[in-house]
Amino acid sequence: MIEVELEGTALLTNPLLNKGMAFSEAERTAFALHGLLPPHISTLEEQVDRRLQGLRKFETNLERHLFLRDLQDTNETLFYALLTRNLKETLPLVYTPTVGEGCQEFSHYWHYPRGLFLSYPQRDTFKTIFDHPRFDKVEVIVVSDGERILGLGDQGAGGMGIPIGKLSLYTACAGIDPVTTLPILLDVGTDNAERLADPLYIGWKNERVRGADYDSFVESFVSAVLARWPNVLLQWEDFARRNAGRILTRYRDRLLTFNDDIQGTAAVAAGTLLAAVRVTGQPLAEQRIVVVGAGGAGCGISSLLLKEMTGAGLAEADARARFYAVDRDGLLVEGMPGILDFQRPFAQPSAAVAGWAREHPDKIGLLDVVRNVRPTVLIGVSAQPGIFGETVIRAMATGVERPIIFPLSNPTSQAEATPQDLMAWTDGRAVIGTGSPFPPIERDGKPFTVDQTNNAYVFPGVGLGVLAVKARRVTDGMFAAAATALAAISPARLDPRASLLPPIDELRSVAVAIAHAVALAARADGVCPPFDDAALDSLIAAKMWEPVYRPYTRKA
Repeated sequence: MIEVELEGTALLTNPLLNKGMAFSEAERTAFALHGLLPPHISTLEEQVDRRLQGLRKFETNLERHLFLRDLQDTNETLFYALLTRNLKETLPLVYTPTVGEGCQEFSHYWHYPRGLFLSYPQRDTFKTIFDHPRFDKVEVIVVSDGERILGLGDQGAGGMGIPIGKLSLYTACAGIDPVTTLPILLDVGTDNAERLADPLYIGWKNERVRGADYDSFVESFVSAVLARWPNVLLQWEDFARRNAGRILTRYRDRLLTFNDDIQGTAAVAAGTLLAAVRVTGQPLAEQRIVVVGAGGAGCGISSLLLKEMTGAGLAEADARARFYAVDRDGLLVEGMPGILDFQRPFAQPSAAVAGWAREHPDKIGLLDVVRNVRPTVLIGVSAQPGIFGETVIRAMATGVERPIIFPLSNPTSQAEATPQDLMAWTDGRAVIGTGSPFPPIERDGKPFTVDQTNNAYVFPGVGLGVLAVKARRVTDGMFAAAATALAAISPARLDPRASLLPPIDELRSVAVAIAHAVALAARADGVCPPFDDAALDSLIAAKMWEPVYRPYTRKA
């Protein structure tokens, strides 16, 4: 029984409390709802069916995305009931790939105040904003500054679609109570000329603040967060490469925090790759890995895979020699100008590539790398559509029986290759994982669903695990444990012809498995209070909210 003090229209317009036509006769009387609702009393199941029918009538995914966003802003219980029962259909609509278009069009459709827009001119008022009682129950924050939205670049205030979408998945996939979630957009301006010229743009119309002023703004934000919510889980999303890694480094030991683009992407890619090597039969320590896109995500993936290799007994120097990071100026080689600190561990020694045949004397391109390295694994996080072209893939396929190819860039329009092309260019031998959903391909004369290596396989479970055991910090060991746990529930572990990842519809059970592994890692790393193994399932279950209507009584 929940005590409620709102009534009438105020109750019906509160998305966390609204039940629509599912208010009982007694509740309609108690809360002055008679006449404001049609006489029929619906069940939640009827409401889900009605909304699902409405969703399917739209012609475009953007329309479906906006329909679901409107439902979330109207009735959150119904929204999450619809999502959890139809994850395969709705996840691509509330998040990748459709959320990218939603961010681009965000200013044209904004209508409801969800989350917080913290603009640069407000930099001295964060504490006052946070102090409102409406935020008393916050446990999870997802924050972005909108500069690197998926593979679409700077979307300014429109980047708010990312924190909203991520937190939707925290609830749908891991059962995090929506009342405890808070999306935040740090609005420090935008360098997107189209946004600045748009008369309907909702953000602060100013070029991006950078340098010391930007760092001071972020510091003010983090300090205010810590003062208000000292135990909050703070997830960083879609920050540009110049900021993402250094922000994580600066704050990871001050609060419970992680960067999903760096660490979450790494864990899901590593978990999927661990499943893939079981299919190919070649151990991880023997892989030759080319990563295209040496930003935070690419280097994060490489770092976690390096940890897995050394954990399997390979010397660190030998493990590093198996990674080839290709960025906008070609293969990273020691001594190249402009190499960032987080990229240096994956720059190849000059001597190692001195004798390579290459097409251009001034740089080593992707095709050069593939021809000289004969990689077994090709991972794309470059946001360069089509960079895994036919010549590159056929060259790779000549050197390995079962090439593992992961074009992970989002949204679909930014993917390095399509699964259909990869299968054609490898004569059906490729083991594929993509960042966005693609139509099924044909394999052995039958439709086969390509695995979507979506971060939703990892970050909801990480959040659930750390909150369940009251962890004080998020550690690298937690993401290594998450990757191992994801590989352990791969359907391919039992059948090499099966999918690498569990079906999208099973993401809620996946989150529980990840949470279990993360909680044990937190204990092993000494960053949470002690707990007994026998109590862990109960601790996790206690943090999981279910989208069902609860009876209301009038608050005295």
